[in-house]
This record gives sequence, structure tokens and C-alpha cells, in this order.
Amino acid sequence: MAEEKKSNNFKFNPWWIYGLLIVVFLLLNVFSGSSFQEVGKITSSKFNDMLDKGKVEKVIVYNKTEAEVYLTEAAMKEKENKKIATDVLGRVNKGPHYSFEIGNDELFQKKLEEARSQNKIKTFDFKQKGEWTSILVSILPFVFIIGLWFFIMRRMSGGSGGGGGQLFNIGKSKAKLFDEKTDVKITFKDVAGLEGAKEEVQEIVEFLKNPEKYTKLGGKIPKGALLVGPPGTGKTLLAKAVAGEAKVPFFSLSGSDFVEMFVGVGASRVRDLFKQAKEKSPAIIFIDEIDAVGRARGKNNFSGSNDERENTLNQLLTEMDGFGTNTHVIVLAATNRADVLDKALMRAGRFDRQIYVDLPDVRERKEIFEVHLAPLTKVENLDLDFLAKQTPGFSGADIANVCNEAALIAARNNKEAVDKQDFLDAVDRIVGGLEKKNKIVTKEEKRAIAVHEAGHATVSWMLEHAAPLVKVTIVPRGQSLGAAWYLPEERLIVRTDQMLDEMCATMGGRAAEKVVFDKISTGALSDLEKVTKQARAMVTIYGLNEKLGNITYYDSSGQSEYNFSKPYSEETALVIDKEINALIENEYQRAIKLLQENKDKLLKLADILIEKEVIFKDDLETIFGKRPFDKSEDELVAEA
Repeated sequence: MAEEKKSNNFKFNPWWIYGLLIVVFLLLNVFSGSSFQEVGKITSSKFNDMLDKGKVEKVIVYNKTEAEVYLTEAAMKEKENKKIATDVLGRVNKGPHYSFEIGNDELFQKKLEEARSQNKIKTFDFKQKGEWTSILVSILPFVFIIGLWFFIMRRMSGGSGGGGGQLFNIGKSKAKLFDEKTDVKITFKDVAGLEGAKEEVQEIVEFLKNPEKYTKLGGKIPKGALLVGPPGTGKTLLAKAVAGEAKVPFFSLSGSDFVEMFVGVGASRVRDLFKQAKEKSPAIIFIDEIDAVGRARGKNNFSGSNDERENTLNQLLTEMDGFGTNTHVIVLAATNRADVLDKALMRAGRFDRQIYVDLPDVRERKEIFEVHLAPLTKVENLDLDFLAKQTPGFSGADIANVCNEAALIAARNNKEAVDKQDFLDAVDRIVGGLEKKNKIVTKEEKRAIAVHEAGHATVSWMLEHAAPLVKVTIVPRGQSLGAAWYLPEERLIVRTDQMLDEMCATMGGRAAEKVVFDKISTGALSDLEKVTKQARAMVTIYGLNEKLGNITYYDSSGQSEYNFSKPYSEETALVIDKEINALIENEYQRAIKLLQENKDKLLKLADILIEKEVIFKDDLETIFGKRPFDKSEDELVAEA
């Protein structure tokens, strides 16, 4: 039985053919009298001269027309024969060494017999060389090259390496089909959060399962839904859940699967994809990363109007909403770059719905933690609310990474279960990078880093709208030498005073260096980058500057007419630069003033930081006292 099973699993490999061709080619070379050795061409007079001097060991005549000459060992050492002394592989050339065309074969035979009687040559022979072997030797390299070309074309067109399948299926769709024969285990229960997005895609599944419920009232089944959102928020996962929930054929592929180097292939694959879907309708097509093929046409197109990608997009537009469109095929697509998509692709009738998949809020993060913590061995009564609050701005993929990193950290520390501290360490590892405890830092540098981070902590503690501090560390992580960790509030809108307080806290590090040492360093690079972006956004995007007024130079559609120039004059550019500089400088001076008023507490905090390397919120409360504008737990509960 085992032998029978093994034979059933046998797969033919085309490389065996090419290997066999090479072996046959080598054998024919050997048996036909050819080899890898170089054979020189000489004239009959040159041969007569070598024969008279006793340099020839033997001669073989083929087909009474061509003679091959083998030289003696002594002759091989002569300078004129140096080129043929070795073959192309560096081995001793055993011959033949020279060849030439003979005239009358009878006269040549008599000459050789006479030379042998005079001991000028050891032996000679007359042989026949088969012409079929010569023909095979000449055509076999071409057969090998053609076979190799067929193999490469087959691999490029997606043919199987085992020899099965079509030879030229390059225009066929590469979509993977999920149907009743394919078991997809992911369902909507595995997708935590995303309630609004789930509701919309669930309705699409319901459309296909029970279309009469909607069509009897005159409604039409939507033709497409576009999932839009930042990376890692669960767009592809949502599509997998649709495949698991919908009991209809589900075709899944990436936008890059349409792109090919050959003209017309992309459009052919689109046609084939929709043809297969229509044959199995009702069906769903899912195109991941659709921006690879759906970019806006006519922008930065220097390759002419016959661009292959544009042809593919045109075919996709026609298939989604054109003559002969099948209404029982729904297209799902996902992208995190909706701003670059073509307007014709985004219109109603093609993608009737745009479902925005946003970053999860604190409640949704708790649900996502519950999903990813299920397979982990964790301590009892793990506070999921605490973990959700510690990960603001994290996507679903980030939370999955946190859970995995926490498990790895716990295993590294030989723990029996993953606990709260492992998750905190995992968040630090992901946000800040790996700890570098062996990094060489001098005492002066360590004090400068401590003062810098203490400056951030002090200023943020004194400001009402700055993000609440979690901890401060001077242990190097990733590219940073120290860090102040905050827990920002999840605001839907941000006011001017809130942004200014955050900018002031960001400048607190450099301000502390100025107050304590009266010198500044390069350690504030990331702070300057952050605060410059914030100031520029206030002036040019959000219209929060008094001099420029209620105006924005931001185009959310990405289709601005100002693609190659600034959307404002040079005079306005000068005003923008001055206002950005004034905003940053004002907050810097404000931070300096705050630190000068609390210099003794700043130095005390820096000393504790040098001693402990990591300090928490409790340490700041010991030095500064409780923040007067912090709300009590009862007040927070009442607001909630």
C-alpha cells in the first residue's frame, strides 16, 4: 500500500528532460570523436613538415576526407604547440591536436605507410563518422535552449513546476477560489471591534444569501464595496471573514496579480476573473491592495496612452459597470491609499459603498486583546482595560504583535504564564525598540540625558493639556538615548491650547538643557522634528493662525491642481515660515520660564533618574505633588 501511495504522489519534473538533454549532448560529443579539447587547423604542407621531423604519433582519417593528428609528448612541449597543450578545463590535451583536409585518400595512405616503415609515425587508421551524430550534435544546443525557454515561460505564466496544467496560461486569472470545497475557518466572531464595518459587509453577505428580501422592494444589490483605512486595521481580515461567512464562491487576489510585463495580459486576466465569477454567480471577488492597478489615470504618465496598467484599469471599469455586467457578482476591495485611486473607479455603480476601517478606540482594543489573548497562557484576572488604555493609536495588527512579544518575553524570563509586566515590556519594545543596556554612555552624557528627559517630565506635569506622563527612562532603546512615555487622550478634535501645551512639553527637553547647562545639544532632534510638524500643521492645515486666518493649503483628495508647485505665493511662504518659527520659539521660551521657576525640582528629578534609570508617575507626585487639574476617578466615571 505504501508503495502504491508513493507512486500516486509521483510528480514529473521537467528539469529531468533538460538534464537528460545535457547528458546526451555530452555523450554525443564523446562518441562522435568531439570533445572539449581545442583542435588546431593546419595545412597539408605543415603536416608533411611535422611528419618528416617525427612529431606525429598517430593519424586518424574520417570519411576519407578529414585527418586528425595526434602529436608526440616531445612535440607538445615545443613553444609553437603551447596553445593546444591543455584543453579549456586546464587538463593535458590528449588529442586530437590538429586537423586538415586531405586530397587523394589512396596517395595519403601510401604516405602514412611509408612514414610508419621509417618509424616516423606509430600508427594510423581510417574510420567512418556517422552524419546523424554530427547533425544531432549541431542541433542539440538549440533544442536545449528552446526547451529552457518553454520552461521559463511556463513558470512566468504561473504553470506548475510538476509538469501539469496549461503551457500558455499567462492571460488566466491568478485568483484563489474559496467555495464549499474550501474550509475557511475565519468568521465575523474572529473580527473584534469594527462594528460599523462588520455591519455593512454582513449586509453584503445577506444580499447574496437572500437577494429576494431586498429586490422585492425594488432595491438593487450593490456592485462593490471599498474597504479603506490605515495599515493593520483589519481590512483583509474582514474580507477573510466574508469568505468564511458567505456560502458563495469567493475569489481572492491582489491588485499586483494583474500587473505583468506583457502587453494585454492584465486586461486578459480581468476578463478571465469576471468570466469565472459570472459562471459561479452569485459570487464575491476580493481585490487586496487595489491601488496597484486602480491609480488615477493621466497623472505622471510619461509612457504614453497605451500604458499597460491603464488598459487593465479600463477593463476593470468595464467589467464592474458596463454592457453585459452581471449584477450577481459583488467586488470587495481594500486599500490604505484611497486618495490615489481613479475617480471613475470610486463612483457609485462600481464601488457603491466606501467602508472606512479606522484605528480601534479603547473599547475596541479591549475586544481585540480578548481575541489575541485566547491562545496565550496568562495569569488570572489580567486587567484588559488597563492594557487597552496603554495602547492608544495601536492597530489590530499592533495589538497582535504586542501579545506575541509579551509571550516571547515571558518565555525568555522562564515564566509559567504571561503577566501584566510582560505586556508593558512588549509595548516598550514595540514603541521604543530593544533595550541597549550595554551601550557605552559617559557620566556627562548620562547627566545631560537625565536633565533632558526630566525637562520633558517637569513641563508636561505643569501643563493642563499636556498628555499624562506614565514613566521616564534614560535606558537607551532603539535609536533614542532616553524617553518620556505619555498616555495621550483619545480626542476627536484638538483645540489650539491643547496643541500649544503639547508643543511646550516637547520643547521641555531642550529648554532643560539650556536652564541647567546654558548649552544645547543634538539630543533634541526628534523633538524638533515633532514640534515643527505640529506648528506647520497649525499654520498651513488647520487654520489656527491669526495672521493667515481661516485658510488651509491641504488637499485631502490628493488631486490638487498644484502638483508641482506650492499653492501660495512667495510672500505667503515668508509669512508661513515666520509664524511657524514664532510658534516654536514662544513655546520654547514658555518651557524655559516654567523650568526656571521649578529648577530645584528639575534637578532633584534628574538625580533620581540617574540613580534609578526609570521613574514612574508616583515619583513625580512625590516631588511635585498632585496636579491640580487632574480629575478624580469619580469625575472621570461621571463624564463617561
